[in-house]
Amino acid sequence: MLRLEVATEDLLRSRFALSPAFELHTVLRALHHGQGRLPAAWAERLRPGFARLRAETDVDAVLALQLPRAGADFLAVPPRGPAQSWPDDLAAIRATAPGQARAEIDRLTARRPVRDARVRAVLERPDVVERLAAALDRAWQELLAPDWPRLRALCERDVVHRVGVIGERGWAAAIGDLHDGVRWRDGGIELEPIDGGTVRLRGEGLLLIPSVFTWPGLAAYFDDPWPRTLVYPARGTAVLHESTAPPAPDALAALLGRSRARVLTALDVPASTTQLARQLAFAPGAVGDHLAVLLRSGLIAKARAGRSVLYRRTGLGDALAAPPLP
Repeated sequence: MLRLEVATEDLLRSRFALSPAFELHTVLRALHHGQGRLPAAWAERLRPGFARLRAETDVDAVLALQLPRAGADFLAVPPRGPAQSWPDDLAAIRATAPGQARAEIDRLTARRPVRDARVRAVLERPDVVERLAAALDRAWQELLAPDWPRLRALCERDVVHRVGVIGERGWAAAIGDLHDGVRWRDGGIELEPIDGGTVRLRGEGLLLIPSVFTWPGLAAYFDDPWPRTLVYPARGTAVLHESTAPPAPDALAALLGRSRARVLTALDVPASTTQLARQLAFAPGAVGDHLAVLLRSGLIAKARAGRSVLYRRTGLGDALAAPPLP
């Protein structure tokens, strides 16, 4: 078990962020090893593109720097906040000082020597940072970019939910709801599936990153340059097993119209107009029109959370959206 000692100052400085780079590296590892946390249908769909990337780019050199319990920090930099995007990650990777990259590459290849001559040649090049960044960018564009709006909406909705729990019931409730193996006890956070003794947050807080691919496990980072970080499964990751949003029941679609019914069923977690548009692949204006009708009908309610207006189902909306009895 790993225990995180948390002080009041740590809670004040804890924060949420998204990490597109973490998700990309997780996908690459899963495809490379033929196992992991990708739904089977996703893996089958992405495997041909992954094989093409290995043949045409330097993705194998990226994979050579991914050890079982270590990796190149410059290829997966700590995210700054919920607005983190892939261009942000890519710019940070490309800004890596050559000396830093060389030191990390030498450290990792000393632990696991590279036997592939082509990969070794890439890792020895003076422009290795740009070569690896270009390979990752193409991998992003081909493997994740088409699905990222929906996946990002899933993570954003998770953050909105957690922030709401913190505001209503405090950090202990929010932490205890992250994962079955995470609990708040005696002023600290205990991670049952992870070994490591006791770690102090040092007044720097905890960086919390929802992930769509880490399910059913957790990931924790405590080595520089990363802050103390916990990566946990975002709520609703079952959506990854669906090619589109869940279809609305026929009776509900007949009552409300299929598009409006899909908006109502998607509001199992509070969401903004933009988040719903990303998830459902609807135009924001169309989502706004549907929300206005559902609001006037008493099926949903709205409340402001920071700069966003979030919509949620009312009791009546929950009753209508519930699956029919067998």
